[in-house]
Amino acid sequence: MSAKVLSAAVVGLDASLVDVEADLSFGLPKTHVVGLPDMAVQEARERVRSGIRNSGFNFPPGVITVNLAPAHLRKEGPSYDLPIAVAIIAAYGEIGTRQPLKGKLFIGELSLDGTVRPVSGVLSIAALVKEQRIREFYVPERNAAEAALVHGIMVYPVRSLSQLVFHLRGGDPIQPYTSPPSKYTPAAECSQDMAFIRGQEQAKRALEIAAAGGHNVLMTGPPGSGKTLLARTMPSIFPPMQFDESLEVTKIYSVAGLLLDSASIIEQRPFRSPHHTTSSVALVGGGSFPKPGEVSLAHRGVLFLDEFAEFSRHVLESLRQPLEDGRITVSRAAGSVQFPARFTLIAARNPCPCGYYNDPQRACTCSPQNILKYQKKISGPLLDRIDIHIHVPRLPYEKIAASSAGETSERIRERVVRARDIQRDRLLQAHLVVNAEMSVRHIGEFCRLTSEAEALLKDAVNHFYLSGRTYHRIIKVARTIADISSEELISAAAVAEALQYRSQAG
Repeated sequence: MSAKVLSAAVVGLDASLVDVEADLSFGLPKTHVVGLPDMAVQEARERVRSGIRNSGFNFPPGVITVNLAPAHLRKEGPSYDLPIAVAIIAAYGEIGTRQPLKGKLFIGELSLDGTVRPVSGVLSIAALVKEQRIREFYVPERNAAEAALVHGIMVYPVRSLSQLVFHLRGGDPIQPYTSPPSKYTPAAECSQDMAFIRGQEQAKRALEIAAAGGHNVLMTGPPGSGKTLLARTMPSIFPPMQFDESLEVTKIYSVAGLLLDSASIIEQRPFRSPHHTTSSVALVGGGSFPKPGEVSLAHRGVLFLDEFAEFSRHVLESLRQPLEDGRITVSRAAGSVQFPARFTLIAARNPCPCGYYNDPQRACTCSPQNILKYQKKISGPLLDRIDIHIHVPRLPYEKIAASSAGETSERIRERVVRARDIQRDRLLQAHLVVNAEMSVRHIGEFCRLTSEAEALLKDAVNHFYLSGRTYHRIIKVARTIADISSEELISAAAVAEALQYRSQAG
C-alpha cells in the first residue's frame, strides 16, 4: 500500500515541489526516510509516530518507507512532518479514497501531541503554489496570514493533525483563511529624531543624500562625536516602503525563520547592526543549507557596521559583491543560490586605535605604524565602493548644551520622499529604484551635466587620479543632490558637493 502527497522545499529564496511518498510493507516495525534528508527530517520519524498515535489514529505496523522526491534535492527542516503523517495515514487507508489528496500541498511541523507548529519559508512556498496553480495550500495556523499575502490561492490553517484528517475524510471542514480587510500602511515611525542631534550639520546632510539615493556612507571621527547616534537615526528619514518592497523583505525574513512570532508582513525598513566579531557566513549568508546573512536581512534598509576597522579584513572583503551588484551569491558543492542585498551601508570608525588622531583637544597615543596598520585594515577597493566619506568632529560645549532643536526627521524625510519620487519616475523603465543602482549605461542616459559641471569633474579626475568606479559614483551622488533640489540638469554645485564627500576618502 502506498500514498503520495505534495509538499515543497525552499532553496535560497525560491521553492521547489517535493513528492512525499509513503509505502507500507510486511516485516519488523521500522520507518525509513530516504530522499537526501537532513537530521531534522530524519527525526520526523519519532515526531510523526507520536503525533499520529496521540491524535487517535493507528500507526501502521511493519516497514514504512518514506521517499522525498526528487532525490537529488536536499531536504531540511521539520516542515515535512505534516505531509509525511498524512501520507502514512492515507497509505494505511484511514482517509479513504486517495482523491482528496490531489491538488493539495501540505507543510507543517508536528508536536508529539499532534498539534501543528509554524515553519519558515511559507511565503516562498505560497508563491510556488500560485505559480503551479495548486488548488489548496495547508499550512500551520500561525503561518496562515503570511501565506495569504500571496493573492489568488486557497489557504487552509491547520491547528492539529486530527483536525486535518477529519477535514480530508469529509467531516468537520477547515474553513479557508480570510485576510482581515485592511489597507497596507507602511511604517515610518522611529524612536530617534534628527532634531535631537546637536550640531553635525554636514553629517546630517550626507545622511539625507544617502537616504534619498541609496548611497553608502563612511563616518570617521573620535569617540563620542555622535557617529552611532547619527546612524541609528537614519531610519527616521527613510521613505516608507512600497508594498512590493515589503513583500520582498518579508520573503527574506520568512526563509530566515524570523517571522514565526511577528506580523505577517514587515512594514518598516530593516536596520541591522551586527557586532564586529561576526563571521563572514553570518554577514553575507551561507551554511550547509544556505541561509540569508545580515546583508540580505538589511535588504531595502540599513546595514550599520560600527567599529568598521575592527571587523576582520576577510569579513569586510566579502562585502565587495553585494555593494557592487546588490545581491550575494553563495556557492556550495551542491550548487549556488542568490540572495538580494540591496542595502544602504552606514559604517563608522575611529581614525586610529585610540580614536584621537588629529584631535585638537586630546593627544593621540598611537605610534605611526599602528595608525597606518589600523587604517589599512580597510582596503582601497572597498573604500572605493563607498560613495560618501565624512568626518564627524568632536562637538564644542556650545553646541552640546544648545537648547534649540535642529531640523526634524519629518522635514528631512519630506525632501527624501520627493527626491525618491523623481527617481522612481525616471528609472521606472529601467526597473531601478534609486540612483545608487544605476549602471554605466543608465548614467549616460539619465545623468546630464551642465558644461561647468563637466569641466569641474574633468579637472577633479585629472588632478586626483580618480578611478572609473569613483568617477561614476560621484556622478550618481551629484544626481541625487540635484534631485533633492528638483534640478533636471546636474549643476557644478552638485558636482562640487559630491566631490567634497570623496576628498575625505581614506
